[in-house]
Amino acid sequence: MTETATAPLTGRQLLQKVKELSHLPRRETAKRCGYYTLTKNSQMRVNLTDFYDAVLAAKGVPLEPEGTKDGRGREPTYRVSVHQNGQIVIGATYTQAMGLKPGDQFEIKLGYKHIHLIQVDADKVTIAEDEASEE
Repeated sequence: MTETATAPLTGRQLLQKVKELSHLPRRETAKRCGYYTLTKNSQMRVNLTDFYDAVLAAKGVPLEPEGTKDGRGREPTYRVSVHQNGQIVIGATYTQAMGLKPGDQFEIKLGYKHIHLIQVDADKVTIAEDEASEE
């Protein structure tokens, strides 16, 4: 098991330190910025990936788009599978990304090995329901 020996630098502090240490190799720079762990055998491992991610984040370059997670640690993959009961669940991540709300309705169009979901206009649904109730 590994433990982080020091708190790594982030933000402006990291960028300033990287600039100061620009004459050193990348591994040494990452180590001096706190991006390393000590193993149980007291061996030092430099975490270059974490270092690069932190430098990019400090420069304002996000590696992961915001809002992709659904709060449970899952990320949308844009792939689903048919469950044993025959249902296909799209999931809240996708419906939120589309701005859908509970009660929104869709028309299902079946094609050859594909399904189209066409959102039904709420005004048309209300008119159709009113016409059906008059009959």
